[in-house]
Amino acid sequence: MSLSSGRSSGDGSDPKETAVPEAPARTGKPTLKTISQLSGLAVPTVSRALNDAPDIGAQTKALVRRIADEIGYVPNRAGVRLRTGRTNVISLVISTDHDNQTGRLISSIAGALRGTSYHMIITPYFPDEDPMRPIRYIVETGSADAIIFNQTEAQDARVRYLLDLGFPFVTHGRDDLAERHAYFDFDNTAFGRIAVDRLARMGRRHIAVVAPPMAQNYAQNTLEGATTAARRHGLDLIRVPGVTSDDRGEQVRAVTEAFLRAHPQVDGLICSSTSATMAVVGALEGCGHRLGEDIDVFAKGSVAFLRLFRPGLQVVEEHVREAGEFLARAAIQAIREPDLPSMQGLDVPSDTDVGQP
Repeated sequence: MSLSSGRSSGDGSDPKETAVPEAPARTGKPTLKTISQLSGLAVPTVSRALNDAPDIGAQTKALVRRIADEIGYVPNRAGVRLRTGRTNVISLVISTDHDNQTGRLISSIAGALRGTSYHMIITPYFPDEDPMRPIRYIVETGSADAIIFNQTEAQDARVRYLLDLGFPFVTHGRDDLAERHAYFDFDNTAFGRIAVDRLARMGRRHIAVVAPPMAQNYAQNTLEGATTAARRHGLDLIRVPGVTSDDRGEQVRAVTEAFLRAHPQVDGLICSSTSATMAVVGALEGCGHRLGEDIDVFAKGSVAFLRLFRPGLQVVEEHVREAGEFLARAAIQAIREPDLPSMQGLDVPSDTDVGQP
């Protein structure tokens, strides 16, 4: 293996690139001392570089991480925890009953943590379980330094619990205590308003909403925005009962098709997820309706995917990659600098965003 490094007294300043002799054959697991020998940096400097210490230069960090990757160095978590009291782990707590955006969120959080000293673990829970259970487990076992979770409720017990304990966390979504903690959210109130405004301009007068689960805060925000706009335009607005945008596609299609047959006056539909939108389109076509002629559909989801699925769909994009990157950075700040104001971000759609890839 050929590595380059700069010899250093260990002060963390960026070294100049110089050739490093071939590493001698090693037995056993690579250690901080191995990286120190190959880089010419002191062991404490190597440790601080791997932990992304702010007083270590960017080039030094890049050098140390490159050497660590090339020799297959993996930190001893037990040792890190004994030395620092930290695990260098951030846990993403998600339900096993998730939508198609979850994979993109996981990928973006993992990508944002790449090159840092933090690793992500996924802690799942089942829809029939108490969502507090995984949160308590992580806190009580000390298995992570921070938690990221979604599907927030207005009065979320997880938020209250973590705030009371002072445990670092970030939510994907807001709640009634959002001003007191880190979060990133999509402005679903704006989404509901924009959806009704657009459908009203398209001449639609009787609008139905396939909403998220009403216990979740973003469902209430969506309906709040849509209801306010419908009143302003003098339109009829009704929530499709018996189904949510988180339900399985076949259930969304069956319930929506039955609803449309019972309410033939409906000429506009609003839907809050990509998969549910596809099911809704199947339902309206199953009733003999034509998308864009008899009924228009306004959706939140992947613009590129849904416009390929049916060009006539009206779509607003939720920027999941940006959300994941923000959540990762906010979690790291909550761990390292708990006295700073919590990072809070809001993805606010506008009418000009509709249908744009």
